Amino acid sequence: MANCQKLVVNGGRRLEGELRVHGAKNSALPLLAACVLAHGECVLHNCPELTDVDAACRILSCLGCRCTRSGDTVCVDASNVCGNEIPDNLMREMRSSIVFLGAVLGRTRRCKLTFPGGCELGARPIDLHLAALRDMGVTISEEHGWLECTAAGGIRGGSVTLSFPSVGATENIMLAAVTASGRTEIHNAAREPEIIDLAEFLVKCGAKITGAGGSTICVEGVSRLSPAEHTVIPDRIVAGTYLCAAAMTRGELILTRCDPSHMTGFLPVLESMGCRIYPYGGGKLYVNCPRRLNAPPTIRTMPYPGFPTDIQALFTAVCSAAEGTAVFVETIFENRYRHIPELIRLGASIKVEGRVAVVQGVEQLSGAKLCAGELRGGAALVTAALAAEGTSEITGVGYIDRGYESIEKALRSVGADISRVGQQSRN
Repeated sequence: MANCQKLVVNGGRRLEGELRVHGAKNSALPLLAACVLAHGECVLHNCPELTDVDAACRILSCLGCRCTRSGDTVCVDASNVCGNEIPDNLMREMRSSIVFLGAVLGRTRRCKLTFPGGCELGARPIDLHLAALRDMGVTISEEHGWLECTAAGGIRGGSVTLSFPSVGATENIMLAAVTASGRTEIHNAAREPEIIDLAEFLVKCGAKITGAGGSTICVEGVSRLSPAEHTVIPDRIVAGTYLCAAAMTRGELILTRCDPSHMTGFLPVLESMGCRIYPYGGGKLYVNCPRRLNAPPTIRTMPYPGFPTDIQALFTAVCSAAEGTAVFVETIFENRYRHIPELIRLGASIKVEGRVAVVQGVEQLSGAKLCAGELRGGAALVTAALAAEGTSEITGVGYIDRGYESIEKALRSVGADISRVGQQSRN
């Protein structure tokens, strides 16, 4: 399917109202993979309707699982898992597809797959994943782009130290370790809320995991997992997107079904720029941005709980219309500035050298024809277009749909003049 759709934004309208934050893509995907390990039907609530989630469900179907959706609830019946090969076309749809490796190995002791695709953000090697699995007794060979992974003698626990706190590697090791023999220790583990969410689900299924959310995670292997019911955590990056949209339009929003404790890496930055942000009961967050914002000090992306790389593009958009100069240092992905030439089309003043971007705020952005080249950069273009004078057209909508449920409907409900035109068509 080719996505020939575009978003048309008539900017300059203040956002005001209430928005619900949907479930986290980066949590739902490993949770869906984890369902492979459970002998029976798992139920996931607050599971977002995203193209990446659809792709994950297609992978599950290829493995012999039965997937059904009703509203935001997805049921995965893994009673009859009969496959361990993931087709190349499905692996190429998203980078997170690699998380199925640990789960399938844990269930069938064999997995055949290709290298993952998805947004081109630069090198995101899976060497950490493969090295750890080899240490756990998995034999891995590569031929013509295919990875053949087998654990004929079973997966064994051990001590794994990651050179970088990779979220994907941490998830894969956890998924492989829950039914391994013995104890697995993951040192320098990722600490993201999505890791905690995965651990809590696996524990509900009968796994023995401690330390999730800290730098060392311990997993005691069990013989098998049972099905469980779980609610996916809110998407902190979607929440951040809405906050940035409010900031750029000098708006006032209440976000519901969110968790401000997951956003400590960037909420203080918005507050320092002039936003008024107040969390209050029942998973709600109030934001009010009554004036033009001030540029923040240098922002350096870091692993959680630092400033997230997934929110960097959105903040470069916000700073493009702020007072003063902001400096961004991207430490995670070398190609995470692909959206900046598009922001410049809107009139932004930004210079990039290597991993450093210097953003000189301008008084007013102007509408332009834009093209999204990846997920978060695409969301940043939408956010900037909301604040720009005149009309903007954004193509590459398929990237945005990977992480946002009908972003135009959500923004339109709080006053944005935004619509989706065109349709998906077959190549």
